[in-house]
Amino acid sequence: MAGRIVRWGVVLGLGGLWWWSVLRLALVPDAGALEGAVAAGGWGLSLLPVHCVPKARAMRRARAPSGRRGAVVRE
Repeated sequence: MAGRIVRWGVVLGLGGLWWWSVLRLALVPDAGALEGAVAAGGWGLSLLPVHCVPKARAMRRARAPSGRRGAVVRE
């Protein structure tokens, strides 16, 4: 339970930092490189392929019976 709270705190804190930097870049004429770096870094993280799985697991899913989409075959 405590791990979940900490994880959500970190996610919300970093999300708030990202939004602060984006809004500051858009609204404040003297926004600097720090805001740009935070905004670009957060945007770059959104491009990570977070739905990747190991090849063996993907192959098991590909061979799964067609009765249920995404079913995992246990070997």
